[in-house]
Amino acid sequence: MTAATHSTLFPQAPDTADAVLDGLDPEQREVATALHGPVCVLAGAGTGKTRAITHRIAYGVRAGILQPSSVLAVTFTNRAAGEMRGRLRQLGAGGVQARTFHSAALRQLQYFWPKAVGGGLPRLIDRKIQLVADAAAACRIRLDRGELRDVTAEIEWSKVTQTVPADYAAASAKTGRLSPRDPAEIAQLYATYEDLKRDRAVIDFEDVLLLTVAILQDRHDIAEQVRSQYQHFVVDEYQDVSPLQQRLLELWLGERDSLCVVGDASQTIYSFTGATPDHLLDFRTRHPGATVVKLVRDYRSSPQVVHLANGLLSQARGRAADHRLELISQRAPGPEPVYAEYTDEPAEAEGAARRIRDLIASGIPAGEIAILFRTNSQSEIYEQALADAGVPYQLRGAERFFDRPEVRKAGAALRAAARFGANDSLLDDVVDLPSQVRAVLSGEGWTSQPPAGSGAVRERWESLAALVHLAQDFAAAKQGATLGDLVAELDERASAQHAPTVQGVTLASLHSAKGLEWDVVFLVGVAEGMMPITYAKTDEQIEEERRLLYVGVTRAREHLLVSWALSRSPGGRPNRRPSRFLDGLRPGSVATVGRSAGGGPGGIERGIGSSGGTVVRRTSRTPARCRVCGRTLTDAGEMKLMRCEDCPSDMDEGLYERLREWRAVQAQRSGQPAFCVFTDKTLMAIAEAAPDDEGELARIPGVGVRKFNRFGADVLAICAGQEPAEGGEGD
Repeated sequence: MTAATHSTLFPQAPDTADAVLDGLDPEQREVATALHGPVCVLAGAGTGKTRAITHRIAYGVRAGILQPSSVLAVTFTNRAAGEMRGRLRQLGAGGVQARTFHSAALRQLQYFWPKAVGGGLPRLIDRKIQLVADAAAACRIRLDRGELRDVTAEIEWSKVTQTVPADYAAASAKTGRLSPRDPAEIAQLYATYEDLKRDRAVIDFEDVLLLTVAILQDRHDIAEQVRSQYQHFVVDEYQDVSPLQQRLLELWLGERDSLCVVGDASQTIYSFTGATPDHLLDFRTRHPGATVVKLVRDYRSSPQVVHLANGLLSQARGRAADHRLELISQRAPGPEPVYAEYTDEPAEAEGAARRIRDLIASGIPAGEIAILFRTNSQSEIYEQALADAGVPYQLRGAERFFDRPEVRKAGAALRAAARFGANDSLLDDVVDLPSQVRAVLSGEGWTSQPPAGSGAVRERWESLAALVHLAQDFAAAKQGATLGDLVAELDERASAQHAPTVQGVTLASLHSAKGLEWDVVFLVGVAEGMMPITYAKTDEQIEEERRLLYVGVTRAREHLLVSWALSRSPGGRPNRRPSRFLDGLRPGSVATVGRSAGGGPGGIERGIGSSGGTVVRRTSRTPARCRVCGRTLTDAGEMKLMRCEDCPSDMDEGLYERLREWRAVQAQRSGQPAFCVFTDKTLMAIAEAAPDDEGELARIPGVGVRKFNRFGADVLAICAGQEPAEGGEGD
């Protein structure tokens, strides 16, 4: 699922090379026409950097200055590479290679391995966490699931920074990394992991780069063969390059300087993976004769959003801050950002869901709205709130559009209709392309009206509806287009992972939202301890958290809503305060630099989650404590159970199973996932409490007013050993 963009879906390719330059602003045109020597493009958020570099490549190709097969454009995600290929194809430069670093290196490794090493390339493992677990077992080191992920991340960081196991402890200390275990233990796990890979004849994704670098360093004949193929390089998101990727780029280039890099130091948010903006900031030192172009005209965001973004960076410190770009909005004025304070996180989620429901009712498409948060663990509460409000949503990072079963089946049906449509009775009475597509997809479950609910049934319908809308746009842009033409377009898009827009509110972490944009953005959980995150201790880590918030702000085109909660759960202590990054920027606050976490509560501004614009605060708050051992609870799941995860449970297993069976029926009736009725933890809490009356049930965390009103009678009947009433509220 992708965020919608406002560009024309199917533009005609420019007639001439000069026509490729039409519509570019002066700075973008400077980028597009600077085709010789090293070029560094410093591009702020929303300034059209992808447009500038794709038009640069297309202009060079169309003018005969660049051969398509000699250009290699590299970026960091398959989505970005796919978008670049799609744009180049639309500009008449379809033969250019646009790939991720890993994809480009893997192709070269597969091709040259037999010549350089002999035999077949070892198997590439998709995920290394099981191998890390095996290494831990071999070292007799016990790791829980979280520690496994953390150790895996340390191994990945070590490899992209070209740190060998023996040097891990020193390198970690030098860079100020917070090791999840004793550095000596991680070094031992890292060494054992590498041994296991060799024993099992497998490689990981970092090895793809390391081995390619090794071959190009050791075999000058192979390096020259690669350099004769690729003579011109473009690197997007250059601030995210790791030392290993930089080394690979240098080997690709050799002694040449036909290189264009694009980046923004203020959007460096992946340093934990080894990324560093130093290569971008030092580009002119390494290439004294480089052309440097700054893009600061922001075409994405309103002046009000841009003002907040500039304000965030104005308080930044460090080397990246010294090179910040002052954005200038090119859009008409919009509404001021809205700031809201809530009593607790569930209230914050419900407030966002209510506001989104109103925005959709006012005519804003769900696909133009996003909720962005700091950690993935914050997602569940917003999924629940949106489901309760009947708002469709999509998770960023979920299954790719063209990989979904319903999309694959629809593609097969359209392909069959294109081949044998003359014998298909469905197509007898339809002539135009959109009608043909609607007729074919009606057999796959598409209807003119969406189904009720927001679960799996609605998601399948949204996928098919996206194909219907794509067909309408395609037919409008390509007069006389046939079903076969549309199938070819879908194949091209699937290859490029250029998905059509699916209508649903996007839920995404701030890291995964980079490169996307929406009309409306909700930045949630913007409180001390979450933004900046608790474990950000050093000045460098704090500044990266500031840049992460900057990335979130600059995702919004027009409406920006920033919120925080005073406590984590209902009844919790109101000891949180808004993020220090908002000091001096939100109304009523004072600018302070370097303020420590845990300060006093900030002012209250326009709330988005309460009637009359005021925020209702609870006056009585006590910390949630385990009813077994008395420990203070902080985990949301434990607070639902009112006990520690490890403390003994007195759950009625039979009641729990009856509740699960009832939930499955409710989910099937409403066409929603089971967790939208009640989560497993809430069912466990109900089964443990076995409430006798409405008051006891209403006090169970996770029930809530709306679910109590809808399902309360059914749940109390089941708890009493009775059958829920047929046709009641639960239906």
